[in-house]
Amino acid sequence: MDKHVELFLDYLSVERGLSKNTILAYRSDLKDYTGFLEAVSKKSVSASSREDIRDFMLHQKDKGLCVNSISRALAALRMFYRFLAREKLIKSDVSSYIDSPKLWKKIPDVLNLDEVERLIEAPDLNTPQGVRDRAILEVMYATGMRVSEVAGLRLTDLNADVGFVRCLGKGKKERIVPLGTKAVASVARYLEKVRPRLAKSGAQELFLNRSGRRISRVSLWKLIKRYARKARIKKPIRPHILRHSFATHLLERGADLRSVQEMLGHANISTTQIYTHVNKDWLRSIHKTYHPRG
Repeated sequence: MDKHVELFLDYLSVERGLSKNTILAYRSDLKDYTGFLEAVSKKSVSASSREDIRDFMLHQKDKGLCVNSISRALAALRMFYRFLAREKLIKSDVSSYIDSPKLWKKIPDVLNLDEVERLIEAPDLNTPQGVRDRAILEVMYATGMRVSEVAGLRLTDLNADVGFVRCLGKGKKERIVPLGTKAVASVARYLEKVRPRLAKSGAQELFLNRSGRRISRVSLWKLIKRYARKARIKKPIRPHILRHSFATHLLERGADLRSVQEMLGHANISTTQIYTHVNKDWLRSIHKTYHPRG
């Protein structure tokens, strides 16, 4: 890969403190771009132009990539070229004034309350794995934490007496999120009955796999899908579906947007606003109750 890309990725890791997953996404996008430059434009990054970036975007579109993916790649390229210009590795930022493909904000898939209950109750509490998995699902729905954040929880992040958990989010930003009584009770059962059996000497992570090591985000993703099938949930199941459901259900019940933003760990409130859509049945009941001709 181009040496400039490696310098940029080091900058993101060391100086910006971005997560490993974010850096891997940037690496993938920039690898595609530098490969395109070499194969099609026959250029290096330092010799590239605005037209090369546009040609790359059209090439990605022809490959069938969705608008969101192309826009994400363009965002990576803009940051990359700004870095190169600031470090005087190129004469000017050639990514300036390139229009981004229009992004349609898609309303995320969410579960209704009945589906959430069925999902959380799917694990078998008569088995150690079921006790652990119930605790995981309760925490995910109670806090709206990302899958990677739940996987990274440590014992010291939990304050069961007060009912809060400390979360290290994107950009290593720390936030404190309430747990709720059901999640606290479920985690306490796991800590008492299951975790001591799994824990190897010195293990500090909250949720452990069968080998006594930190459970991975991939394992958590598979866990959610497995229990969704068991609960006979027909909706598309994605890693953040409990996070989306958490935010949506809070806002539907009157929580203010700023508080939900804080609990989700969003840097920009516009990211949180996507959850202001409401359940159609709930909207219909509001209309019927308050409209003079409802």
